[in-house]
Amino acid sequence: MAREADRKTVLGSVWLREEPPPTRAPLSRDDIVLTAIKVLDREGLAAFSMRMMAAELGTAATSALYWRVATKNDLLELVVDEVFAAALVPPTDDGDWRDQVTTVVRAAYQALSEHPWACELLASHAGLGPNYQGLTERLHMILRSAGFRGTHLDSAVSAIFQYLIGSAVTGAAWLSVVRRSGMNGSRWASESADRMGVDAEHLAAYLDPGSHGGPEARFTSGLRVILVGLRPRQIS
Repeated sequence: MAREADRKTVLGSVWLREEPPPTRAPLSRDDIVLTAIKVLDREGLAAFSMRMMAAELGTAATSALYWRVATKNDLLELVVDEVFAAALVPPTDDGDWRDQVTTVVRAAYQALSEHPWACELLASHAGLGPNYQGLTERLHMILRSAGFRGTHLDSAVSAIFQYLIGSAVTGAAWLSVVRRSGMNGSRWASESADRMGVDAEHLAAYLDPGSHGGPEARFTSGLRVILVGLRPRQIS
């Protein structure tokens, strides 16, 4: 028994352990994960707890929660991987390989933007789940078809992922500052611009997802810069 507990501790991830067997419990693990996402969207990561989850699920389902997901850390691993499910858009042959990569990576960026708490988890809770791995494999497939080989293929995928995650984390950090102020983006920009030494209109546009200078537009143009700089080749 002690050896089993030690093994679980060493492996350190819910994805490296077997899922509990089926029971008559009223909830599946998928039900719990979807509920957790709803709670995190509403309450944020700082307030999130297993006690809050139990209250959300109801007394009758509390035992199912702990049977299906043993710890808060396990649940956070599950939910952050579920966010990446939205990035697994159907493969397309439209455009060249850069257009195909852009479609996939923009879907991932959009998913992270819709759940900014997920960005806070990426440093410690991402990388081993099936959706994250599926996204990685999708990028590998596109780049292999374009002629990328060897370590250059791995380096290209790493560069794209690091840009994706870095952009999402930066956007989430700005959003977090604005939300803590209790203001909307436009008012916060107006109140903060002088202290930051920038133009208020420019700052408001920088924060506005719908503007030409906003986070989504910057992400897309920056991704294009990276992809233009990549060339199919092989480095052994």
